[in-house]
Amino acid sequence: MRRLLCLCVWLCLSASQAVAANLITAPDASPQAQTTTAWFREEPALGALKGQVVLAQRSQVAALLPPKVRAAWQDWSRTLPAARPEAYALFSKDNWLIIAGDDDRGLMFGMGHVLRKALERNDFYRNHSVHAAIEAAAKVAQPPPGEGLNKNPDHYVSMRNHNDLEGRVRGLPLYVVPDKAIRAHQIGYRFKNNSYDAFTLPVFERHLRDLIVFGTNGLQWIAPISDDAAESPLFPAPALDTLIGVSRLTERYGVDFHLYYPQMMADYGDPAQRATELKRFEALVRATPYISSLFIPGGDPGHTQPDILFPLIRDEAAILRRYHPKATVWVSAQGFDRAQYERFYALMAEENPWLTGVFVGPQSRDTVSVQRARIPARYKVLFYPDIAHTLHAQFPVPGFDAAFALTEGREPINPQPQAQGHIYRHFAADFEGFVTYSEGVTDDVNKMLWVGFGMDRAQTPATIAADYGRYFLGDARFGAVLEGLERNWRGPLRRNRDISRTLMTLRTLPRRDNWRYDMLAYRALYDAYVQRRAVAETQREDEAYKSLFKNDFQAARVALATPDDADTLALRTEIQALAGRLYEGIGLQLSVRLYGASNWERGANLDRLEVSLNDRAWLTRQLAEIEALPESARAERLEALLRRDTPPPGGFYDDLGDPQASPHLVRGGDWADDPQRMAGAIDSIADRTPDDGWRLAWITYAEALYETPLELRYEGLDRARAYRLKVVYAGEDYALPLTLVANDTATLHAARTRRSNPETVELDLPPEVTATGRLSLKWFRPEGLGGSGRGRQVAQVWLYPR
Repeated sequence: MRRLLCLCVWLCLSASQAVAANLITAPDASPQAQTTTAWFREEPALGALKGQVVLAQRSQVAALLPPKVRAAWQDWSRTLPAARPEAYALFSKDNWLIIAGDDDRGLMFGMGHVLRKALERNDFYRNHSVHAAIEAAAKVAQPPPGEGLNKNPDHYVSMRNHNDLEGRVRGLPLYVVPDKAIRAHQIGYRFKNNSYDAFTLPVFERHLRDLIVFGTNGLQWIAPISDDAAESPLFPAPALDTLIGVSRLTERYGVDFHLYYPQMMADYGDPAQRATELKRFEALVRATPYISSLFIPGGDPGHTQPDILFPLIRDEAAILRRYHPKATVWVSAQGFDRAQYERFYALMAEENPWLTGVFVGPQSRDTVSVQRARIPARYKVLFYPDIAHTLHAQFPVPGFDAAFALTEGREPINPQPQAQGHIYRHFAADFEGFVTYSEGVTDDVNKMLWVGFGMDRAQTPATIAADYGRYFLGDARFGAVLEGLERNWRGPLRRNRDISRTLMTLRTLPRRDNWRYDMLAYRALYDAYVQRRAVAETQREDEAYKSLFKNDFQAARVALATPDDADTLALRTEIQALAGRLYEGIGLQLSVRLYGASNWERGANLDRLEVSLNDRAWLTRQLAEIEALPESARAERLEALLRRDTPPPGGFYDDLGDPQASPHLVRGGDWADDPQRMAGAIDSIADRTPDDGWRLAWITYAEALYETPLELRYEGLDRARAYRLKVVYAGEDYALPLTLVANDTATLHAARTRRSNPETVELDLPPEVTATGRLSLKWFRPEGLGGSGRGRQVAQVWLYPR
């Protein structure tokens, strides 16, 4: 921390001087080093520094220094280890700042380190609207790489005055060796993506630079043929042209271009389909100017048996290396069932000289730790973490309130400094690099966190968050907003005081004309808006039931129909305006209708602003049905409505999916020990809303993955009484056969598939299962299945004496 403070002080003092720095580079710099130098010269940060700045490889530095500085540099640099891939050193003496890379990439990452700590700036995108680029794409050719980037010095503003720290500046020996060799992000230029399908090549270049500044050394590109439409209505250029253009950009900047190529044909056991695939693959890799690696998932997407998949990849690897001789090849076991996993491990035990290693991502029955243990050490293992999604995901957000799940959804703007830091550290010992799974810019902060940890594992989440605020938003204090947004999702929404604090923090900081600022503002406002609506709609429903206890149907309807207040409407207006700015500024598609998103679940949560957060639709229908009954039947039906979830005396009720109302659910270990929840219960929601006529209690459910049973456990039952069980099965639209077992011995119902969604099942329990006063209920799904592992979904459970 002291060294980082020294660097910040050196940079801040430099920023306070009017004399621009003189950039000194090696005369025999490589082409990539020259690219880095040209980039640095374009950065207004350089103009705000003072003195001499040396940008060179470590072996070249001494020759560029005057004697006194050279001696100091040599004394310190002799203490460093031999050159490491992508490592860099930072050193200061008098008015000299030395950025020394152990290789060309290290030089670039050292420059990125300085830029992260240097000045407060506004972002490139302020004056470079993606939407405008889309409009112009058909009229003018795109500018060459680099043109139009960072040309306006007004994009930067000076840091606050730090002259009070003058005199405390000391030498800055800092040496950084990357923690992981591969630090990459997936890019999907496709219709499903929430933003990248709107990017032009200049925007991709700026995005690549931003990622490099934090430590990214590669992009993984989804092939044009995948589990998606071949075209997007927002494409500014054809998919293949953009792939080729970005491949050239990565080569120019000296980072990796990883091709993600799912096998999408129906049957590769068919020689004709196999031949067609190989021909199509060869055409793509021949047309792509630069490929570092080939990634082929076993599933998600894909469905090919390992015995057929491995020979196919072997042949594709041979084709690939005709055009890209140094390319590496990776495979995953995603989606495989238990038998396929065993066959996969058997094939991995064989000699496969064409195969570099395995990547482990979502929809994997075996975790990265298990796979690392079972795969021979000669193969490398990469992690493929999902950093984009909140639910139905590899890393579901713990305790994600149902109101957030219904509105902000599965793919929202999601800064998670602490959670992503923990996930990285939890699994770090088992992988040698990573490619994050992303679906656009909504996970922008998480991308920077992962590569920040991958560059320097000692960095804290708060440090990287502050760098994000400083580099992109002109003020390190924005890091507190990122951390606040993460806290907004912790605990029950209606009682979360962090939501108002986070919004207040954001509003006290200077507003930026910048898409990243707009994203943070959109999330902070959306959180506050949902909280206000959730509280108000809960109150409206409570008032409606109070009226029904008085048999006043009209007053109940009035309570349910109460409109949002002026403050809530003002928040909605702000959110809608920001959504438009984000589409104009970075192509973020927050609405299907307004901005061309592929689906509301793909980040388009502007379309969920007005979704009901109570049972208004269902309750209104109940009132109409009761009023239509004969007078003699109304009282009984109304009483059942008012009693709806209350168990009879001596009974128990669990609203599964609501952490505050499921006391008998066995949750398993702590999230910290199992962030994927492979061995514990998960709270989630169905693909429905209350406006579909579903109750919230049906929409929320609990589930468990793969062979982990979903369990409820009861104590203190009346041993002398027999009990009845009532279960509401509800969840996602697909269903698997579930078996219900009591006390691990008595099958209460054999494997049965839900017949409707939701479905209520009632059954009498054999007296012997409750005779001890204790009861365990476990739901099992068929063993050995692959895919996501989901499908064991239960919404409500009552247990009561007969």
